[in-house]
Amino acid sequence: MRLALLTFALLAAANAAAQPFAHRPVRLLTGAPPGTPGDVVARIVAEPLAAVARAEPDGHTLGVLGMPSTVAPSLLASMPYDTARDLAPVRQLSWVSNVLVVRPSSQWRSVAELVAAAKARPRELAYASGGNGTPAHLAAALFSQRAGLELRHVPYKGVVAGVAAVMGEQVDLMIAVAPAALANIRAGKLRALATPAPARLAALPEVPTLAELGYAVDVRDWHGVVAPRGTPRPVIERLENTLVAVLALPDVKERLARVGLEPAESSADAFASHIRAEVLKWARVVSDAGIKPD
Repeated sequence: MRLALLTFALLAAANAAAQPFAHRPVRLLTGAPPGTPGDVVARIVAEPLAAVARAEPDGHTLGVLGMPSTVAPSLLASMPYDTARDLAPVRQLSWVSNVLVVRPSSQWRSVAELVAAAKARPRELAYASGGNGTPAHLAAALFSQRAGLELRHVPYKGVVAGVAAVMGEQVDLMIAVAPAALANIRAGKLRALATPAPARLAALPEVPTLAELGYAVDVRDWHGVVAPRGTPRPVIERLENTLVAVLALPDVKERLARVGLEPAESSADAFASHIRAEVLKWARVVSDAGIKPD
């Protein structure tokens, strides 16, 4: 919800700055917040983006695309639109990093100790997520594949419930979005072992990346703006340039940081390549891990 409100503010500024192109209000359609069970997320995200895909390609109807939208084609038997074909990328807005956490009373103080315990006790260690197909689930599934582990997945109704389950000793670990975990890490209620981000987090500089530890795991949630397929290139460029200007504003940077979002360096072409790569990446992970919708 906070992302939706922030993005509405961004597009309101873009609308004002894009005159005379935006001769009527820009309509922005968003899906559900992160942390909803996978099948529900996929369907809720699919519905508003299907409206975007069918809208007039004049730049006045836009949508917010996130990582769950690139997972949805692998979870649903049919989709009302093709993520890579029917939506014209405008620009990626943000990244949201994750962190692998355990409870502070846990005996594991490193990923190596966690991996050794998991290999010694196949399917005994359990990890939480915000639901099937959510970023926490997919990140843990990918980590399990890369480390050769058999971990037990316990889906909860949202990331907050998953984090609470780790702290309440109902599960052993979680790869949670950093904004949901940082306060509890700082308060000593969670112990951070690693991040699946490509670089160490500024908020947790002492916590290594999984890549540093030898595991090729790069998982971050993300958000960006898309338009209907066929939107003229000059319109895409106008929207893209306006978003670049808006994202550079100090107030916008501060608001992004406040809700745990990292600004993304991007362009329309780079965002298009990213979307295609994510669809292929998560199709493989979903297939290999046997992930099914709720």
